[in-house]
Parts: sequence; C-alpha cells; structure tokens
Amino acid sequence: MSQNPSAMRVLVVVFLAFACLSGTADTAPNEATPPPVADRLAEDPVDGLIRAELAELNPHLLASQVERIRAAVRGSSARHGLDPLLVMSIMKVESTGRPEARSPLGALGLMQVMTYMIGPMDLAGNPSTIEANIEAGCVILAGNIRRLGEDDGISTYFWGSRIRGTAYLDKVRAAQDSLGRDVRS
Repeated sequence: MSQNPSAMRVLVVVFLAFACLSGTADTAPNEATPPPVADRLAEDPVDGLIRAELAELNPHLLASQVERIRAAVRGSSARHGLDPLLVMSIMKVESTGRPEARSPLGALGLMQVMTYMIGPMDLAGNPSTIEANIEAGCVILAGNIRRLGEDDGISTYFWGSRIRGTAYLDKVRAAQDSLGRDVRS
C-alpha cells in the first residue's frame, strides 16, 4: 500500500499540535515547560497587577499589546531605577493605557511624551510605539527624579520646569496607592 507523503506530514503536524496542547508531548531533557498562567501570576504579583490594570484601563488592548506593555514597563523601569507601579501610575494618568493616545499639544502614546523630547534620545522605533514610548517616558521621569527628588520629579513630568500645583502629583500618587494596595492584598 503506497502512502501519500503530504498527507503523512499533515498527520504528523496535527498529532504534534494535539500532543503539545494536551501536554503529552515529550520535551527535551533540559527544556523546562513553562508553568501555567496562574502559577506565573502567583510568582510575580506585579506582573499580574500590570496585566489586570491594563485590562481594566483599556479592554480593547490585544493580549499581545498587554504583554508588550508589561514587558516594556518592567524592562524600562528596571533600567532606570524606577518602581514599575509608579510607571504604571503615570501611564494611567497620562493615557489611560491607550497606546494611540495623542494630546492636543502633541504628546504621544502611553506615556504622553512630547515629540521634541524623544528626538534627542535616539531610541529605536517610532516615538509612539509601545517600547520606545515607555522607554522615553522612563528616561524623562528618572532624570527628573534624580535632579529634583521624587515628588517634584513626578510633577515636572507633567508641568515641565514650572510646577503649578499638586493636582497632577496627587492623581499619580492616588493611582500608585491604589495599585500598591492591590499588590499588598
């Protein structure tokens, strides 16, 4: 009985896909299978909180966008010595988790960074891409905090060099307190 090689390849692919989905496929001896999603969230409550906050802020985000934002927040905040919950709080106040956000004054993206601020940074990608925008926001925020201390650094993120009140700082702190309560719960 002759066999069709194309049909056999299709069957093998289907079998392997089924085996992977059902968890019966063998893994290489040194290859660890990733823990289930619930276990990963339990391992790092901040990552779970970032995902949950993004889903609440912007239910229109795709799962891939949520993961890109989470990874960018974690990576950029770590590189610049910032609390990822502070970065999320700034993002919440600035754009409510909308990567496409544009202000009437020209601020772009999740962190609402002005284009003239991004230019000199020589970041990879378009200034409104998730990764470049979060990186730019973290560079600006970290520089402000280093120069002025945390409260004035946060205020300067919004006001620029002439801080005109505490309303912005109060919003960011309220968002940060809310996120922090969720992590401590």
